[in-house]
Amino acid sequence: MTQQRSHWKSSTGFILAAAGSAVGVGNLWKFPYITWENNGGAFVLIYLLCIPLIGLPIMMAEFIIGRHTQKSAVPALAQLGATTFGGDRWKIVGWVGVIAAAVILSYIAVIAGWAVALFVQCVDWSLTGYTAPSENAFGDFLANTSLQFVFAFFFSAATVVIVCKGVVDGIERANKILMPGLFVMIMFLVCYAVTMDGFGEAIGFLFTPRFDALTDQAILEALGHAFFSLSLGMSIMITYGSYLKRSDSIPRAATIIVGLDTLVALSACVIMYSILFTFPELQSSVSKSATGMLFTTLPPLFYAKMSGGVILGPIFYLLIMFAALSSSISLLEVVVALLIDRFSFSRIKATLVSGTLVFILTVLVVLSLDPANGLSRFQLFGTDESGLFYQLNQLFFRGKAGFFNFLDHLVANWLLPFGGLCITLFTGWFLDKKLCVEELGFIGQDGKPLIWFTGFRVIIRFVAPLAIIYVLYTVITGSADFT
Repeated sequence: MTQQRSHWKSSTGFILAAAGSAVGVGNLWKFPYITWENNGGAFVLIYLLCIPLIGLPIMMAEFIIGRHTQKSAVPALAQLGATTFGGDRWKIVGWVGVIAAAVILSYIAVIAGWAVALFVQCVDWSLTGYTAPSENAFGDFLANTSLQFVFAFFFSAATVVIVCKGVVDGIERANKILMPGLFVMIMFLVCYAVTMDGFGEAIGFLFTPRFDALTDQAILEALGHAFFSLSLGMSIMITYGSYLKRSDSIPRAATIIVGLDTLVALSACVIMYSILFTFPELQSSVSKSATGMLFTTLPPLFYAKMSGGVILGPIFYLLIMFAALSSSISLLEVVVALLIDRFSFSRIKATLVSGTLVFILTVLVVLSLDPANGLSRFQLFGTDESGLFYQLNQLFFRGKAGFFNFLDHLVANWLLPFGGLCITLFTGWFLDKKLCVEELGFIGQDGKPLIWFTGFRVIIRFVAPLAIIYVLYTVITGSADFT
């Protein structure tokens, strides 16, 4: 029996849910890291150009597909593709997105578990007094698989409980708490950053373009992050779009979502760079890895060197937890919606099945972080250091070892660009033009498409596909890595 389609209770609820998906831990973690590595200003300018030129049109395209069909990605693309070139084989693109969402969720749960652990540690320090951790405290934590399982499980369970409750009572209601909370916390941290000695240098670094420091690699990174940071290519926006009412404006909602995502990304940079310029000795830790700074360097810094650290520490890691949870909800919903639409599962059954399958992957990810476990040396084509299989590992995965690294590379460099490229080609070249005009509302009083639609169509047919093809080309040739 076909289940009645749920719809967002309000446009605000939808915008907050979609923004929660887009913001994620990437904007708090990866964007400040790649902006730092690419010398700030000019890189930020390129990124701000790529967001409306690439990210926004693709997001609107995914919303069009979802709302018009009122179905999740796989059946939606099968339905719309049935009368076009390729037929219902377009559903493969939906499956790619679903697989990508499940894989990302499996390791987001692990990273969120780290944030939960550090939040608990910071609360303990704030209440009972700070005790300096050992130099290899985080490494010891990663090797403690049992403890990681506990934190990842509780985070995953929270995600399952929320999604079980449905679109309105679960996802929308949760994001109406998570997202305002996230915005309040990040604004509080920005206000604190303003008082730091390094704030002026941080603003100058972030917003003063130095084109002599801009490299081809930086332009590519800006293009890639503009695409990846908005949760595109993983079927999320198609799924969320399928819960949209006909009265909701897709262009308005997409513009607000993109704006909120960008605001959070820039705010995170202001916070992180104010710390880095106030404490220059930390800058070397960023060059090594963003993970090292967030989970190794910052926790003791809050308590040993920063006034108000007893408040700042818990707030910072609670912020990461909120961002991770809003993202994980959307990722799980992609899989759940497929099981409901395609296999007529009840929501509770679909959520429990999806959550269990994803958590099995999470267990493997956790095991792979222990250097003593064989999964830490996992390579898809074997561990030979010569011959055909060695060449395949180099071509597709740059020779990276470890199950976690394998999943991360597979999604970031292959699945998401492929999915995004197919969505742009499908919407730009095969989806009915009249359907797109009507869904976007770009119709003048004379019944003809507005100039805005011409711009959208040019980007979705030519600019976006060429940009993503370039991304894939750099991945294939080994000149870029988006993990």
